[in-house]
Amino acid sequence: MLPMDNNPWKRALAQLHAAASHLELDPLMLARLEHPDRVIEVSMPLRMDDGSIRVFDGFRVQHNNIRGPYKGGLRYHPKVDMSEVEALAFWMTMKNALVDVPFGGGKGGITVDPKKLSAGELERLTREFTRKLAPAIGPALDVPAPDVNTSAKVMQWIREEYEAVTGHEAAAVVTGKPLDAGGSEGRPEATGLGGSYVLAAFLRLLERNPRGMTVAIQGYGNVGSYLARYLQELGFVIVALSDSKGGMYVPRGITDLKAVEECKERSGRIAGCYCVGSVCDLSNMEAMGGRDLSPEEVLTLPVDVIVPAALENAITDKNARKIQASIVLELANGPTTMEADQILKKKGITVIPDILANAGGVAVSYFEWYQNQHNERWSKMDVFEKLREKMELAAEATQGAAMQYKVSLREAAYIVALQRLGSST
Repeated sequence: MLPMDNNPWKRALAQLHAAASHLELDPLMLARLEHPDRVIEVSMPLRMDDGSIRVFDGFRVQHNNIRGPYKGGLRYHPKVDMSEVEALAFWMTMKNALVDVPFGGGKGGITVDPKKLSAGELERLTREFTRKLAPAIGPALDVPAPDVNTSAKVMQWIREEYEAVTGHEAAAVVTGKPLDAGGSEGRPEATGLGGSYVLAAFLRLLERNPRGMTVAIQGYGNVGSYLARYLQELGFVIVALSDSKGGMYVPRGITDLKAVEECKERSGRIAGCYCVGSVCDLSNMEAMGGRDLSPEEVLTLPVDVIVPAALENAITDKNARKIQASIVLELANGPTTMEADQILKKKGITVIPDILANAGGVAVSYFEWYQNQHNERWSKMDVFEKLREKMELAAEATQGAAMQYKVSLREAAYIVALQRLGSST
């Protein structure tokens, strides 16, 4: 069992109540947000490649649809914690309200290790899941998306099977599809780019110049790599990067991010990717003044900004006191425990909360859904400009609420979301 402050659903409820205490929220609205609208569970008997039969369990948590169709990812993972999924569905409700897109919140998936299935088994399982879920999803009802261990290809299978079941075209039944199957330009970059827009917006509001500010990123996957690239373009100095296997710290700055990405792709890890020109190896470490470090150490370096972009509960009461950065940009979902949040607040550290910092992904998911519904195709430049506007307006609304109610940015983000939910009833 997780300690209470690490239990995602307990944390979600505490965040809800903290924000609601500043508002005259209708008790009926509060009760609706304290409980998911619906939890759907399905069983999927499947014939495996060897002829044996296995039964898989699938689920979908539909938290709230006051503002529009349920929206959120589908994850394929052997250890699915319902407390976590309920919290993630709740956070989607809040996130969508905060960035002002017409969606509610949902989350779901299948209890399975997809790495142990063949491509054919994975496709058959996905299509069976879609057949079971079909009555409960749809462009105007519930719009799933990729999440842990799911991909654009999985979304394409869902779209195809849903259309086969319903007998009509429905490109907008899922988002995160391949470009040639109704996907949107800019979706791979969206979460990292959105995070860079939010950080830049807050620095403008705080009248701080980003040029020369140092950044350490824990989690150098798709989101972290795009964030690093866009922050570097804004003048930030990326000094540390890590993945699950380790990391690297170069105090004077990691300049060639493209070379680092290519090195990681070749070697399967970021540790050791000290790149000078086309040569990336440990022999360059000393010349660059760098050193290897653990993913945990990334968060306690003497930098201006740290970015937890990997796992939940990365910042806890164990390491919060060691954090030296003045800004935490939460690109992961739920990376800071409740106890750690209080420690950071007392230290005067600005935490840009996950429901704002990583909302770029769902904002562009909304753009994809809109394009599908209206038979439009937007250029990448159009998508990025619309994303910038969404993220900057959400950042400004959050900062305004923080000043008005004299609360942290996290509480302010929830206050803005609750106000928008309240005005939608």
